[in-house]
Amino acid sequence: MNQINRLDIASLRADTPGTAHRIHLNNAGASLMPAPVIAAMKDHLDLEAMRGGYEAADMRAEAVSAVYASVARLINAGDDEIALTENATVAWQMAFYAQRFQAGDRILTARAEYAANYVAFLQMARRTGVTIEVVPDDETGALDPDALAAMMDERVKLIAITWIPTNGGLINPAAAVGKIARRHGVTYLLDACQAVGQLPIDVEEIGCDLLAATGRKFLRGPRGTGFLYVRRAMLETLEPAMIDHFGAPWVGADRYALRPDARRFETWEKNYAARLGLGAAVDYALGLGLDAIRARCLHLTDHVKAELERLPRVTLHDLGRDRAAIVSFAIRGLASEAIRSELTQRAINVSVSKPNSTLLDASARNLPTVLRVSPHYYNSEDEIDLFVDALNDIVASG
Repeated sequence: MNQINRLDIASLRADTPGTAHRIHLNNAGASLMPAPVIAAMKDHLDLEAMRGGYEAADMRAEAVSAVYASVARLINAGDDEIALTENATVAWQMAFYAQRFQAGDRILTARAEYAANYVAFLQMARRTGVTIEVVPDDETGALDPDALAAMMDERVKLIAITWIPTNGGLINPAAAVGKIARRHGVTYLLDACQAVGQLPIDVEEIGCDLLAATGRKFLRGPRGTGFLYVRRAMLETLEPAMIDHFGAPWVGADRYALRPDARRFETWEKNYAARLGLGAAVDYALGLGLDAIRARCLHLTDHVKAELERLPRVTLHDLGRDRAAIVSFAIRGLASEAIRSELTQRAINVSVSKPNSTLLDASARNLPTVLRVSPHYYNSEDEIDLFVDALNDIVASG
């Protein structure tokens, strides 16, 4: 049996309550949660309601601890290298603002870097005088490793890229970047928001020092969850920009001691229900197998593209040789926001991506606001056909 056919789609859809009501093609925004994720959160909220928040956390301490092990297994890391956070932005910021920069240092990034990350670069440049430099793309539109290698010198302090950009459908060569970073001894921060839950991830193979990810996208976890991976060797030198008595216990009147593990990047207060939901989502993905998920996502993405290419006035805006389950396009003469609104009225969820979400890439390619369709393994071919039929109807009437 090939990877595409390994998954029991009917069973997976039955396990996903939202599929009974809508065609959900916005998994790059937030996926529909499966039943075990929903149950894990509800069960804990019920426990909090009956026993109290602190008491419920104590009762579920072992299950909460197991979430770290599940996330570690997902990315081939150690439990002590994982911090759980409120979202991917917090995870990424905790990693970035722990870096020490000074005037003349260089940050290297990709042209399709996400806005949330790039504005942090700009703030750091304003504060410290660090420079931000964009690595050129190759002929496919992905980051060019040869160009990156040519830019390396002793002033490069950080390589920070988004593995799968928010639009464009490309997968940047994360492992090739890691080889260059290791060769030059430069810290490598990888934004894996759109990758986790969609691709197999092995941080040892990638060679990143830091990786930030979310729970709500292709991992199918709840909103308000994320995690940070910190390579064990980095823990000897990294201190969070902000700490509390969880990440850095107060051990003397004038002393604190940072935790020896990645949880130094956490704070004491946590949403335990959401974390248990994240753990359930990770276990669900691991149970299905990331190779099978990847194959199914590619199959559905190919189907979306083939159907869109048949429609009049449609322009695909995808890049890259390696493809993600994100399809970006625009329809000549029609506003993307209006099309999304009309599809929403027809119980079809898609998203839009505005130029300022990836300003450098959008400016270089003169991108309009694009429609973004992101299928996941639980979507059916029939759903994609219904989406395309609806879109064709909108185009014909517009």
